[in-house]
Amino acid sequence: MDWPSMDMLLFLIIAGFVAAFVDSVVGGGGLISVPALLLTGLPPSMVLGTNKLGGTLSSVTSTISFLFSGKINGKLVLALFPLSFVGSALGTYAVHLLPSSFLKPLVISLLVIVLIYTLFKKNWGADAKPRPLTTATKAACALCAFVLGFYDGFFGPGTGSFLLFLFLLLGFDFVGASGNAKVLNMASNIASLAAFFMLGSVHLGYGLPMGIAMIAGAFVGSRLAIRHGARYVKPLFIGVTTVLIGKQLWDLLQ
Repeated sequence: MDWPSMDMLLFLIIAGFVAAFVDSVVGGGGLISVPALLLTGLPPSMVLGTNKLGGTLSSVTSTISFLFSGKINGKLVLALFPLSFVGSALGTYAVHLLPSSFLKPLVISLLVIVLIYTLFKKNWGADAKPRPLTTATKAACALCAFVLGFYDGFFGPGTGSFLLFLFLLLGFDFVGASGNAKVLNMASNIASLAAFFMLGSVHLGYGLPMGIAMIAGAFVGSRLAIRHGARYVKPLFIGVTTVLIGKQLWDLLQ
């Protein structure tokens, strides 16, 4: 197993911390961590697997932090967790059979809808206004958890934004939505990471140092979100979603 040079090690630690700081609150950390890993010269498949190692460590840390804050609806996310897990495992397998490029136009359209809806709902997510979980709502949540898990394993960009949006629609405030979203994101990350390990696509020499930095970034980011609430999370959510749209458009036009 190769280990990075001191310069590369420092670069990965800084990039990992910043990526996890953002990802712990609204997702989108891969916009930072994936390009950073590509600069190491690892092949793309190894980069994606190694990034999942850091992403999993980050999401576990964020989940624990939000859990102790009391912001997670344990009954709801425990019911959705296995659906997200299985969906991600199937998505990671499917990516080896099908090209993911056809998803990009759909993802861009959905992210634009999410962004516009959030911008026009001025006080949306400022306070928790839980909606009753009817049978139809539960079925819709289950379907969304599975589909977004599959999407995360198959393609990935914007998963955090879509999950957070789902919980906002259920009446959670921005901090509660972020906490519950991280639990499902953790499920999809664990399943995808396990698949990458089985495929031999995780480089521990690069992934572990970055992953440790991501634990620290996730802890700091989630604590700030819990402390400062919607006035901190909502602008970050809007900013990251905007960048995600720009990144996907850029990739589509190349």
